[in-house]
Amino acid sequence: MSSNLSPVYLDYNATAPIRPEAADAVARALAIGANPSSVHTRGRAARSLVEQARSTVARLIGAESQALVFTSGGTEANALAIESAVAAGFAPFIIGATEHDAVIENARAAGGRFIPWPVDSSGVADLGWLREELARDGGDRPFVALMLANNETGVIQPVAEAAELVQAANGWLHVDAVQAAGKMTVGFTALGADTLALSAHKLGGPQGAGALVWGPRAIMARRLHGGGQERGRRAGTENLSGIAGFAAAVDACVEKPVDMAAARDAAAARLKAVGTVVIGEGAPRLDNTLCIAVPDWTSELQVIALDLDGVMVSAGAACSSGKVKPSRVLQAMGLDELAPGALRASGGWATTADDWARFADVWTAAYARHTARRASAA
Repeated sequence: MSSNLSPVYLDYNATAPIRPEAADAVARALAIGANPSSVHTRGRAARSLVEQARSTVARLIGAESQALVFTSGGTEANALAIESAVAAGFAPFIIGATEHDAVIENARAAGGRFIPWPVDSSGVADLGWLREELARDGGDRPFVALMLANNETGVIQPVAEAAELVQAANGWLHVDAVQAAGKMTVGFTALGADTLALSAHKLGGPQGAGALVWGPRAIMARRLHGGGQERGRRAGTENLSGIAGFAAAVDACVEKPVDMAAARDAAAARLKAVGTVVIGEGAPRLDNTLCIAVPDWTSELQVIALDLDGVMVSAGAACSSGKVKPSRVLQAMGLDELAPGALRASGGWATTADDWARFADVWTAAYARHTARRASAA
């Protein structure tokens, strides 16, 4: 690592460093030291904090606070939506080919018919295919999942358009908005989703807190049985500090929005000039995300090379127990040749234009060394 330069963290899509406002809120919540279900003074203070946080998080996406349940994170929120749909008799599962594993694996575990929903070469879900598939299923009530923004490429999906098709087919549309919230405008009503998942640590809150929001067409089931917390849908003492930090991070996102499209695009232009492919470039994308790929340098070696020079990025999703595998998302896009060499850089609330420039500097220098080694070995 370069001794005279500070490390650069560009892995916000895996976890955003906790915002100072969120860390302060966590500490204040821990100081309350009481159970939100207790009726004494401290318990009432804890309950008030939970309900204030519920209103804050719901307001971020324009939802009703009474239709929001806190969870342990995005994965549990996705699971609760899927289990609720199964309990209500929705089938088959029509799942976007580039969905997060938290959706795909929970849907597979639920049993029943699983239908992958294809995407085009930019990673955008094929609405024409969905229209035909929904018409083919006739009397079924399908469960359809389409994430708002992809965690690897940043590609934004046509959720509102999909919602019209799903509603016309009497289906259930679930939206994983974990990567989108706090990085773009998310309007729950405008999207037309029946359920929508959120996570605190993607937007600068603490890990271990998330939420599921539902609309009037959704019939919610109980995931955890016990004391009846979270409106009877998720038993167990609430994660008071995590919930408080979640709300504080939401407030900070609203008060201090981040726009890094220009810096991201400048880095992308430099990388394209030396031979990389920018994944999803032809589609709308989150302005914090840059996914690149080359056919002759594996993701794992790229991550290691950049880390040794003080730049922290990732190879696609960061939810595979540290394993680096060819990107399933790129494979779904028909980019099999590039999938083993995909790299994701993602910024956030503390990222600067200099961070993006440093990433481009380090990557181009490391790639030059890599190609020189290959040439000398030939």
